[in-house]
Amino acid sequence: MSQKDRETANVGAGLWKGAGMWAWLFHRVSGVVLALYLFAHIWVISRGAATGAEGFNTMFETLESPLFIVLDLFLLAAVVYHGLNGIRVLLFDLGVAIRRQKTLFWAVIAASVVIMAVFAYISLSFIASHGA
Repeated sequence: MSQKDRETANVGAGLWKGAGMWAWLFHRVSGVVLALYLFAHIWVISRGAATGAEGFNTMFETLESPLFIVLDLFLLAAVVYHGLNGIRVLLFDLGVAIRRQKTLFWAVIAASVVIMAVFAYISLSFIASHGA
């Protein structure tokens, strides 16, 4: 079997096994999550502002609860992955590292995990120090 035949043998079969397909799927899901969050954020802030200063303060106290801090970590995970993967896609558009798709995908995952570990440590320290 020639090199070209080996490269195209699985086209259409087992698409979900490739790093590129998972990168595409995670990028789309994180994009949808971020778009939904944007609308939820605007709605929550506008509702809080409509209740006056006391209601706004109460809303922020609620948003500092451990549940919302953990939800913020999930939001941060979506932002970090989406941003880093966007840079990876931009590199491909510029013709850089096209043959290194799998390597770059795993680099994006590794960088995302490291960044999330740092922020999780900071967030969990905040939760612990505020007696939640």
